[in-house]
Amino acid sequence: MRRALLLLAFLWYAPPARADGPGYRWRSGAPSGGELAQRFAPPAGTTRMAVAPGSFGDWLRHLPLLPPGAQVHLFDGRLKARQDVHLAVVDLDVGTRDLQQCADAVMRLRAEYLFASGAAIAFHPDPGKPRAIAWPAHDTDRRRFEKYLVRVFADAGTASLAAELGPAREPAPGDVLIQGGYPGHAILVLDVAIAADGRRYLMLGQSYMPAQQFHVLKAADGSPWFAAAFPLATPEWRPFAAADLKRF
Repeated sequence: MRRALLLLAFLWYAPPARADGPGYRWRSGAPSGGELAQRFAPPAGTTRMAVAPGSFGDWLRHLPLLPPGAQVHLFDGRLKARQDVHLAVVDLDVGTRDLQQCADAVMRLRAEYLFASGAAIAFHPDPGKPRAIAWPAHDTDRRRFEKYLVRVFADAGTASLAAELGPAREPAPGDVLIQGGYPGHAILVLDVAIAADGRRYLMLGQSYMPAQQFHVLKAADGSPWFAAAFPLATPEWRPFAAADLKRF
């Protein structure tokens, strides 16, 4: 019964459009598949977690989507072998090289938000060392920025990202579930809904190996909402522990 209610709710949900804030500079025009928050309602009996207008969490909540039913493509145009793990595909290019994998997509979205905000950007590709791949504040050169992203993808990964993120006690939009390693995996918390009794539900997004379009993951009940209970299982990776929850 709960599954049916969840499915009905997110199929028919249509909240107001987002307030002004940092845009999505890699694209122009209205999203062909609407926005994330417009397509998916919070689970029955919950409300979306409050976030500051213009924050990273607010920006993620309104990511542009491809039309319903879109399949996930790899960087070379082929279809991903598994098309049963996602409910939506984010309208975000993946490039033509096998670079924008899991942690890369997380860093891409964080960098795109900061770029649109006019803020400085820095990632530290060597775990525990000070070397930074940096982007200056207020630089709006899109072509140079895309070259900068390629440097980040080539040098940084799950190990370095896990090392520079701080711990998070309770999940919030913009947090990262990450297991650093060679390989490791990183999943971005796109949204959080909270029930009256305090239970939290997470909407999760990922890229994977090989590099592929960033997509919203499907939970075991067929909805986009994962219960925030650890260990937390996702469709293509081993369960995440509470200590794997990190924050920018």
